[in-house]
This record gives sequence, structure tokens and C-alpha cells, in this order.
Amino acid sequence: MRTKTEKTYAEINARIKAGKAVVVTAEEMVGIVREKGPEAAARQVDVVTTGTFAPMCSSGAFLNFGQTIPTIKAAQVWFNKVPAYGGLAAVDAYLGVTEPCEDDPLNKVYPGEFKYGGGHVLEDLLKGKTILLEAKAYGTDCYAARKMKKEITLADLRDALLCNPRNGYQNYNCAVNLSDKVVYTYMGMLKPQCRNATYCSAGQLSPLLNDPYYKTIGIGTRIFLGGGIGYVTWHGTQHNPDVPRGENGVPKRPAGTLMVQGDLRQMNARWLKGLSILGYGCSLAVGLGIPIPILNPEMAASTGVGDDEIYTQIVDYGSDYTNNVARNYGEVSYAQLRSGSITVNGAAVPTAPLSSLIRAREIAEILKKWIGEGRFFLHEPAELLPGPMTDGG
Repeated sequence: MRTKTEKTYAEINARIKAGKAVVVTAEEMVGIVREKGPEAAARQVDVVTTGTFAPMCSSGAFLNFGQTIPTIKAAQVWFNKVPAYGGLAAVDAYLGVTEPCEDDPLNKVYPGEFKYGGGHVLEDLLKGKTILLEAKAYGTDCYAARKMKKEITLADLRDALLCNPRNGYQNYNCAVNLSDKVVYTYMGMLKPQCRNATYCSAGQLSPLLNDPYYKTIGIGTRIFLGGGIGYVTWHGTQHNPDVPRGENGVPKRPAGTLMVQGDLRQMNARWLKGLSILGYGCSLAVGLGIPIPILNPEMAASTGVGDDEIYTQIVDYGSDYTNNVARNYGEVSYAQLRSGSITVNGAAVPTAPLSSLIRAREIAEILKKWIGEGRFFLHEPAELLPGPMTDGG
């Protein structure tokens, strides 16, 4: 019987290599901790796997499309009429997933609506489709060409690096609309007078909610990203650990974020899906999962927190959000949100998720399988994410 509750990455990886590691999903860990307590759970379990699949607007890819004859220093670049940023090296471009197509057929009929954007380009590349590449340049002695136009596939790109500045938000708002008109947001369509509510988190499966104080996640953490293997490369933009937290340490408001990257060629279109959000624009649904090493009872306790213990704020997107008003209308647990109805201002309000619980579970199970088969090892961070100034930071 195992008695050790303090472990190292090396010890856990040795158990993975030997095929002896005990790996469970974050959902499974909730039951284990509640039944046996953190001490016994830490002795029993080596790794807890997490997952999330949701719109992550702050995503994109660095694409190097190779030189032409004569050579070119591309200043303006388009992939399937979607503009990419060309202010890099000669044939490097960054394609953001929210950038819309300049010739979008939906926008022609309904101005401001977009059917196709950067996220769809990445999905099409992963599906093996042919993409129209266009570039314009101002011409120099060493880069004489002034334009190029050709069809390419993912295989034709010299480099394709998914690089997402802000993914995996640690908790997020529950959105409602208290105004008298419909509002269209990145949280979906919100009916007037609080007739629906939306939310976007995998709750007890969400990666950063299983490591609330960032004790195991940091620069160099190996992760599941878009169906392949990626890495955390920095804390994400808008990373804000100093927010109100529950007794279990879990933030009650949007807090930590991750910058992640990986080789697009390893990924697949099931886990990177282009989105068109009514009244908002384009985005990308990203599949992301992180294994949490159970180094001690503290990590066992953190990964044993369930949906009924994770709370978020109800925020009015009809007025308060757009006017940057820091006001909320109560807080609800993810168990309540997943029940299909919450109470706001004394009235029952139906709820709907933007994130996929089914896909989050699938990611956690895939990671569990990879680790169990000895195909995926944990990587100790070179530096942990910045933590809160108080309450355990």
C-alpha cells in the first residue's frame, strides 16, 4: 500500500514510464477526495487530467509561407481574403482568429455579420483544404517582388505555429442582459429583461480551476493543445490573480490566463474549430487540457473541488459590461448553471453554456490515456505563473 503523500515530478514520470502511474480525470478526483480526503487521495493518485473546449478569441498562428522568385518582403498578407499581420520578417505573418474575411458573403447581405474569419482558415488548413495566399509589398533591392498570389495547403507552409496570447481563462462571468433590447455579444445572444443567461467554463474540469494558486502550471508546462502537444509559454494577457476567492482558493471572477503555443501540424480540426458568433464576429474554439501532478495533499484538495463549490459572478452585458461598471447581480455555482436554471432578481432564468462539457471530458480522457500508455510525460515549469499577492500567493 502506498503511503507517500509528497512526490516529485521525477518520481511521477518514473511511474508513468513504468506503467504504474495512477491517473484520473478531474471529475473522478472530486469523488475520490470527498470519499477519502486529500491525504489518502494524494497517496493514491499521481496525475489528474483536465480539459476545456470553448471559444478563445485571443488565438492565432504564425505562418511562414516561404520565398518567391524574385524574393518578396510581404507587407500585406491575406489567407482566403482574411487579412494577416505582415509587419514581421519577409514571409512571416500572424493570422488572428477574430479577423474577418474582407469579401465575406454574409457581410454583403447583413453588414457587420461575418461567416468566415481567421479561425476558419486554420480549421481549413487542418482539414487539408487549399487556401488562397495573397501578398503585396513595396519592393526593395533585396526583396524586389511587389506581389504574389498562389494556392497553398498546410503542407506547403514552411512553418505553422499556433500561438495564443490568452487561453484557458480561470473562471469567467455568467452573462445576462437587464436592458429592454436584445444584445449580441461574445457570450452569445442575450435576451432582454434577463430572459436567458450564458456561461463559458468547464467548471470542475477547467485546467486553472484545478490549480487555483498556480503551484504546478508555468512556463514549459506540457499540455494538450488542439489535438496535439503544446506548451505554456507565459502567463496570458489580462492575467489577474488578485481577485476575490472562495475558502477553497478558487477565484470567483475571471483571474489567471495562459499564453500557449504548439506545432499546428500536430493538431486536428476536431480541436480547433472556426466559429461565427451572431452579432459579434469570428472566433476559434480551442481544445486545451493540462495534467496536474499530485505532488502533495494540497494539490489533491485543489483538484477535488467540484462544480457545487466553484462560483462565478452574474454580470449585466446590456449596460454594465459595455460601460465598464464593476457591478454584479449575485453569484452562482457551476452546479446551478449546469442545472439549466438560476435565479436572478427573484426570477428563474434558463442557462446555456458556450463551452462543451462533452468535449472537455473527452480531452481529459485523452490525456489520461496518453499518460497511461507512457506517451505523455509531465514537464516541470521553468517558472510558475505569477500568483496573487495575498491568500496563498
